[in-house]
Amino acid sequence: MALSLHQRYTHSGYLRVACPEAYLVSAVSLPFLVASPVMSMKALRGLLLPAVALLAGCHTVIMSPSGDLAVQQRDLIIDSVILMLLIIVPVIALTVLFAWRYRASNKHAHYDPEWDHSTMLELLIWSAPLLIIIALGALTWVSTHKLDPFRPLDRLSEGRAVPASAKPLEIDVVALDWKWLFIYPEQGIATVNDVAAPVDRPIQFKITASSVMNSFFIPALAGQIYAMPNMETQLQAVMNKPGDFEGFSANYSGEGFSGMHFIFHSVSDDGFAQWVAQAKASGDALNRDAYVKLAAPSSNDPVHRYANIDPTLYQDILTNCVQPDSMSCMRHAKPAETGAMQSGSAANSMAATPMSHPQ
Repeated sequence: MALSLHQRYTHSGYLRVACPEAYLVSAVSLPFLVASPVMSMKALRGLLLPAVALLAGCHTVIMSPSGDLAVQQRDLIIDSVILMLLIIVPVIALTVLFAWRYRASNKHAHYDPEWDHSTMLELLIWSAPLLIIIALGALTWVSTHKLDPFRPLDRLSEGRAVPASAKPLEIDVVALDWKWLFIYPEQGIATVNDVAAPVDRPIQFKITASSVMNSFFIPALAGQIYAMPNMETQLQAVMNKPGDFEGFSANYSGEGFSGMHFIFHSVSDDGFAQWVAQAKASGDALNRDAYVKLAAPSSNDPVHRYANIDPTLYQDILTNCVQPDSMSCMRHAKPAETGAMQSGSAANSMAATPMSHPQ
């Protein structure tokens, strides 16, 4: 959820009043991150979470998400911070220790102006950071592939694999000026600034934009994904808890950017069926003419639902062919003009070259 100004205020004095438990646990947990090497990474994450609350405020959805992909991304952040603290904390502690030990008033400290080298000290100075960099590199390499937004999900949550019979719910997302259009091709409906999905069902978002670049972001579900005109990005995700979660654009896109908010409804299967039935009862149709009117710039648009849609509309938006006679329609573009994109009859099924194509 969006945080109010007073919730984002992170001064330690505020935290002592508003979140005393987080403040107290944070104060005692950080020293043990390095002092207890036998502790598991999972236990260290539990100790670090209150410390993150100290820095980021008490109510931070990024560090307490409800979707498995966002949880894994959260764990990656914490693991990286823990690894870096293994260097940062000792360096800070030794800096303070040396400054105190060799202060001018300490006449008992041995001062050797000719000292210039220590093999043991050099090994400590260089080997420890090198090992941390190697560990961070390995962690980043594995996570980059494991959390690739194009990669189909292999689990619903920790310890629960995706059933072989599970079919992802496809939601086509279009960033308009300045609102969000969600198209459900399987259900034959569309919504504006309102989206829903069943709990524990994999979701496949296909994301594009009508004019300028935006960023599709539901913090409780997964990290942000850019929405770009005439290009398609994807996001595979799943929500594990019921509730209403805020989504918005995380990339400035003009005058109405601040109003590009929507609600993601995580509901049961029956609740999703009821939500679809409500959309089908709206009576409105989203055809090309209706889309042209909808795509006109407007701010703070209310939720709107469409009972049926033109089945080719999303591909036409993606290829800029909502008005087929337009010179900018990519069906008429030459291969040299579209670069890596396909042209001709294959344009109906094309998408811009994505960041990766996991097999």
